[in-house]
Amino acid sequence: MPIKYGDSTIPTCYATCSIGFKDSHTLPLKLKAIADAGFDAIELSMPEVLSYGQMLHGVKPDPADYDTLVSIGREIKSLTAQHNLQILMLQPFAKFEGWPKGSKEREDAFARARGWIRIMEAVGTNMLQVGSSDADDISSSFDELAADLAELADLCAEKGFLIAYENWCWATRAPRWKDVWQIVQKANRPNLGMCLDTFQSAGGEWGDPTTKSGVVEGISRGELESRWGESLAELSVTVPADRIYLLQISDAYKMDTPIEAKTNEDGLRPRGQWSHRYRPLPYDGGYLPVKEFLTAVMDTGFNGWFSVEVFDPGGQKKSVDMGDYSKKAMDSLGKLLQS
Repeated sequence: MPIKYGDSTIPTCYATCSIGFKDSHTLPLKLKAIADAGFDAIELSMPEVLSYGQMLHGVKPDPADYDTLVSIGREIKSLTAQHNLQILMLQPFAKFEGWPKGSKEREDAFARARGWIRIMEAVGTNMLQVGSSDADDISSSFDELAADLAELADLCAEKGFLIAYENWCWATRAPRWKDVWQIVQKANRPNLGMCLDTFQSAGGEWGDPTTKSGVVEGISRGELESRWGESLAELSVTVPADRIYLLQISDAYKMDTPIEAKTNEDGLRPRGQWSHRYRPLPYDGGYLPVKEFLTAVMDTGFNGWFSVEVFDPGGQKKSVDMGDYSKKAMDSLGKLLQS
């Protein structure tokens, strides 16, 4: 159900990885909850494909067994059609760009890309989300990162597919929206655009889970606000609306006990740890300047997809069921646009 915004309507989407917290919360139940709340589409996560494969066949498929994943993908396409849901994109494609030429890692990255493109065909989506890489040993050259994205864009273009490149705020080389925009411009491919995210930008440039204040320290609060305002103003006048393929929506909790400023045992950096577990819906206990970022995006002229992508297992447990939570998510989108 699109949301009215002035003279425009904003189509709505919900990431399947962002609802449910029990093993019993299967993909069919997730899709019903999302559809009943009035959403137009889903972001389909690869872990969801694997889980649904296990539900169908009793064993989780090998992530590199693309013949099996394609078969599962066709089943998912049929399932979403029953709920009149579009599959906006497949996500999250990670650790892709920046590997040395001739390396095993680069070979694997492009093998995965070709496999994921097959799955995209099977599920009936035309968009692949690529997160800016958080791998340690990748190139620092934006020219080289852009060259990899350009090569991937060319592969996708053969099928008429798009790439939505997203800045992950714990990424190694491109943690800011401006970094990703520079890489997109350098790659210079018509099917390569941006996935912007309220958490990734506000949580990267303004917020900080490792400080007691919850915000970036080392500069005055006034300077922080000034830099944040300048970033928003620059976004609103430099990024063409048609290069923004979607805006993902979430907030973040201020950490009562700050996250240690180091990678955890899984090798995940602090903002990555924050992202994976402490991202509620807007107006549900978070503190980031989500509305400010959304306004800057809308000031570009953007009136495309709004997609809920939250990671809040504790918050979801407070809701009666997934249906209630997905309706709460739709309400939060409406409130953001009306406030």
